[in-house]
Amino acid sequence: MADNKVRNETETAGAARSRPVAFYLVALVLAILVPALAVALVLLNRANAAQQDVLSALTNATVQAMGQSVDREITGMATTLRVLSTTSSLQEGNLQVFHQRALVALAGTGSYLIAVDDGLEQLLNTRVAYGTALGPSSDPLTAQRALERGIATTSGLFFGQTAQIYVFNVWLPIADAAPVQLLALTQNAGNLVPSLQSRELPSGWNAALIDLDNRVIAATGEGIQIGDILPLRQDRNTGVGEAWLSERLEGEQVITAEWRSGLTGWRIVAWASAAQVQRPLQDSVVQLAAWGLVIALAATAVALLIAQRIGGSVRGLRRDARRLGKGEAVYPRTYPVTEIAEISQAMADASVQRQTAERDVRFLMRELAHRSKNQMAVIGAMAKQTARGATDLPAYVEALERRIMGLARSTDLLLAHGRAGASLHELIEQQLGPFRPVEQGRVRLEGADLRINPQGAQILGMALHELATNAMRFGAFATPEGQLALTWSTDQDNLTMRWRETLGHRLVDTDRSGFGTIVLRTMVGGALGAQVDRTAHEDGVEWLFRIPLAALDPAFAASRPDEELQDQ
Repeated sequence: MADNKVRNETETAGAARSRPVAFYLVALVLAILVPALAVALVLLNRANAAQQDVLSALTNATVQAMGQSVDREITGMATTLRVLSTTSSLQEGNLQVFHQRALVALAGTGSYLIAVDDGLEQLLNTRVAYGTALGPSSDPLTAQRALERGIATTSGLFFGQTAQIYVFNVWLPIADAAPVQLLALTQNAGNLVPSLQSRELPSGWNAALIDLDNRVIAATGEGIQIGDILPLRQDRNTGVGEAWLSERLEGEQVITAEWRSGLTGWRIVAWASAAQVQRPLQDSVVQLAAWGLVIALAATAVALLIAQRIGGSVRGLRRDARRLGKGEAVYPRTYPVTEIAEISQAMADASVQRQTAERDVRFLMRELAHRSKNQMAVIGAMAKQTARGATDLPAYVEALERRIMGLARSTDLLLAHGRAGASLHELIEQQLGPFRPVEQGRVRLEGADLRINPQGAQILGMALHELATNAMRFGAFATPEGQLALTWSTDQDNLTMRWRETLGHRLVDTDRSGFGTIVLRTMVGGALGAQVDRTAHEDGVEWLFRIPLAALDPAFAASRPDEELQDQ
């Protein structure tokens, strides 16, 4: 009675402390929302001042990234020019071949090659066929500057007479390639638009790439065309290094940011409406209060719904646990909470493992009964085979005893499945040893050694035992002329094992499907996922096994319960 009293008091105290899941979820929602709203009110007061700083840094970084993308394009063009300048056909003065090779090299790049002489007359232009009459270069000033500097030089925007569109050039002076004095790669100005679009500016911002004369090379904004003069940042000596400047564009106040290239002197200018950039966030406080109330109500409703779902899930787990305790099958269920679904899956896996273990025990019992039934026939066949090679009674008894003990040792392979795995060669030797004929040359084993996991060793050992038993009773070991060739090899995915018996007479194939055939086809094929093929030749039977190496990998060997207890 005293024990009952203590138990009742404990249950009463536990019930008093217990709360439904909904209570804790609602408390969690309030514990998160109330401090979050208070902190948000404080942060909003600071956000007004910080927003423009963040936007300024983001805009400047984006403009800089655009400019660096353009610089990479120009650098790539200069590198291409240096590579083309080393072409043997250019050095040899074979401009027609050089023209053809340049076409192939520049295909799909959007760039075209120009070669000029010391008078800046065009010798070739890959925009047109070789031999087409060409005039002087449309960009003589940059070409002359490249000759004076002796390095790659980038032009500004100009209208190409051959291209009939706005273009820009990258010039490179060439030595020892007369009559060619300069090579140039030219591109349409519009090809640089993707470089500007490779980085996304904040909403409402536009950008333009301009040359030293403020002429637009490429732009992302509407209303700005290639070749226009950008009416922003026209004084190149002001604004450098400053975050933003306030200017007017078409009667509207705008904020501008700038990045200047040290490679070409070009600039990236970005701008946006000042009204949009400087829009205050004062109405955010009112919106925060309204949305805070809505979120609190919605979160509470969601918490109650989640609590209902979790409660139903826990009750489902309780029912499955009771079924598992009774030994009944348990199946995985779909639950809204991942952790609960994992528990359900684990319980279902445990149920499957339990049923699998019971099936394995029944199968091993059948195998044990099958082997026991075959023992007398196998021993009788071994006795006859041993007698053929014995010269006297003591030698016969000794050889027969050795083979019988070998057969007994092979049975131990069903239990020898530690985590280290087993040697395939040792497994084959142990299984074939009790049945192997005494005559030399009747058995050929060929293949590299391989370590396999205990499960694979057990199943392969049973299969080899069945094959050897059949060979002793009906096949290659039953007659003095019979021979066996057991070979195996591995590739990237499979172990291929071939069992080929050669008889001294014509094979009489009964195509029986006894327990041994079930072991070979069902256990090896099913448990190991192998492909099992049997072929009846005129002089003997052949079995071919293609076993996935993943099924034999020692890394996947399961430990025995007694090993787990020892580890603990």
